[in-house]
Amino acid sequence: MKLISLRQLLDHAADSGYGVPAFNISNMEQGIAIMNSAKKCDSPVILQASLNVRNRYAGDQMIVAIVNALAKMYPNNPICLHQDHGHTESACVSAVSSGFTSAMMDGSLMSDGKTPSSYSYNVDITSRVSQIAHWTGASIEGELGVLGSLESGEASDEDGSGAVGKLDKEQLLTDPDEAADFVKKTKVDALAIACGTSHGANKFTREPDDNILSINQIKAIHERLPDTHLVMHGSSSVPQSLQEMINEYGGDMPQTWGVPVSEIERGIKYGVRKVNIDTDCRMAMSGAMRRFAKLNPKVFDPREFILASMKELEKLVSDRFERFGTAGNAKKIHPISLAEMADRYADGAFEPRVKAA
Repeated sequence: MKLISLRQLLDHAADSGYGVPAFNISNMEQGIAIMNSAKKCDSPVILQASLNVRNRYAGDQMIVAIVNALAKMYPNNPICLHQDHGHTESACVSAVSSGFTSAMMDGSLMSDGKTPSSYSYNVDITSRVSQIAHWTGASIEGELGVLGSLESGEASDEDGSGAVGKLDKEQLLTDPDEAADFVKKTKVDALAIACGTSHGANKFTREPDDNILSINQIKAIHERLPDTHLVMHGSSSVPQSLQEMINEYGGDMPQTWGVPVSEIERGIKYGVRKVNIDTDCRMAMSGAMRRFAKLNPKVFDPREFILASMKELEKLVSDRFERFGTAGNAKKIHPISLAEMADRYADGAFEPRVKAA
């Protein structure tokens, strides 16, 4: 099966009322584990790569080759290959040119991935990237608001993306009216919003409530933009069981709280269609490797360690497919080529509709 665009996948998710987990990958093993779960659950898939993975770890040629191979190995599961957190026009354009079917233009930060930008800068750069991508049929995700903690007013860095310094509450919560203006001007296919989530494992110092995780902000944005696909970043749940496994087998992970899956499910009811998950996957694999090493001290074949970690990742991924309602939808999606998507963009089929204030 050919890779599909993010827009096609999220349109189907919106029509059917489910969300799609977007899993960051760095290598073949992660991809195979995720696709094994997708096959079992009959789920469409979003696989995404950060700029660090593209530039410093695997490279575009390797990532695109892996994902295209997975598309052939699992022909019944539609796959979108998405670039996560691009902070420059060239990063997004090069991703699409390399074979990614979607890219995130994160104009909420300047090109350094650290400094919060102005609204006008964000609109300008996201509009340009959106136009270029749509000429090819690829999709663009934008971001409005700055990802960070409502507890501390600070952001965490992940793979080179994270604001520095103290942020105020207005920056940390996306404004619904501004979101409507942003979507209308940029014509993005999906909008990442700020609601108190953040990158990494240390999201909250306690179990989150509405004061530090504002699902109601998502609801307000959805009411203003009922036809826009919303995205939750920093949405790993940091399961207690994985924290305990890591620490039981030699780790030293402080007690922390992530985004409860039940809260993500609430978000999906309010228009969230893409849910970014990275930390949970890292925890599942590293915890399983620690456990395997402790319980099998005589084994030195790295493949055995990796296979054990893949099984743990498969369990996590299957749970998210089931909880988000993604399971059972792969066979219902009939892929559209990027060329046809480009024609539809040109015909105005995807012009954003904004509910009047």
